Amino acid sequence: MKKPTLPAEAQSAVSLRPTIELVSVFSADNNGGNPAPIVLDAAGMSDAQMQAVAQRYGHESGFVLPAPAGSGCDFEFRFWVPNHEMSMCGHATVGAVWLLHKTGRLDSDRLTIHTSSGRVEARIAGFSTDDASVEISQPAGRIEPLPQPQISRDEILDALGIDDTQLAPLPIQNACTSRVKTLVPLASAAILNTLEPRFDKIGPLCERIGSTGLYPYATVDARQQIFDARQFPRASGYPEDAATGIAASALSFGLLANGLVEASTRTITIRQGYAMKRPSQISVRFSFKDDNGSAIPDGCWIGGPVRYEAGAGAPS
Repeated sequence: MKKPTLPAEAQSAVSLRPTIELVSVFSADNNGGNPAPIVLDAAGMSDAQMQAVAQRYGHESGFVLPAPAGSGCDFEFRFWVPNHEMSMCGHATVGAVWLLHKTGRLDSDRLTIHTSSGRVEARIAGFSTDDASVEISQPAGRIEPLPQPQISRDEILDALGIDDTQLAPLPIQNACTSRVKTLVPLASAAILNTLEPRFDKIGPLCERIGSTGLYPYATVDARQQIFDARQFPRASGYPEDAATGIAASALSFGLLANGLVEASTRTITIRQGYAMKRPSQISVRFSFKDDNGSAIPDGCWIGGPVRYEAGAGAPS
């Protein structure tokens, strides 16, 4: 089947000096998704140059390098936000794999990626004449109570500018597949989308509770496993994310632990970015392993739409 292609200027760029390609990942419409600058030929770039890309665009940025010798991987990916390097970024990984596929750089529909947080599997899950669907793996989630639960809870409510009556009757928890997120269950999507956080309090609070961001969420359609969420990062250099794949995967395991989703391969849909007018949609599906005849979740696959925006130029 013929693979879809990028615009001609983007195709020609791959044979020249490293260039920044801008994609929007997990986009729910033509204005949605989380923008991600991607450099497909980042070998030789310094840390300062990579960070400068993230600072220039104000978004998580992904950099594709040759895999380390002996790693058994196909590529190495690195990730930067304006303030620091990240160990893993879900939407930049999806966007980079999508670009590698679009520019004809993949020999297979499956690949293994070396990241600072560990090995990540990626697969091209479907083809069409116009697009391809990318999914990436995450390990099984770890769910933990907050340190000093009542004090932490009060501080979280204060930082989000809400009170107890606006919470759903579920625990606030830390959850992690690659990076720890604090899951805050709210009573409705209306409360979620009208939050006005006190951003100056979020960084110090997240440091105290061992989290990289607050991830408040609300149930939209329990039967269809649809949830809305917002991500307020600890110290990325911007106040909110339009779509956060790593947080969505952590949330899915939190939902499972609290009986809100099935232990099955049914799709869990996490919608994000609506309050930012960047509507986004992340699909999560659990993977399973056999444990003495019982199938238990051993991870998940996350994916969603990708939209090419522009060739943004050369790294400075």
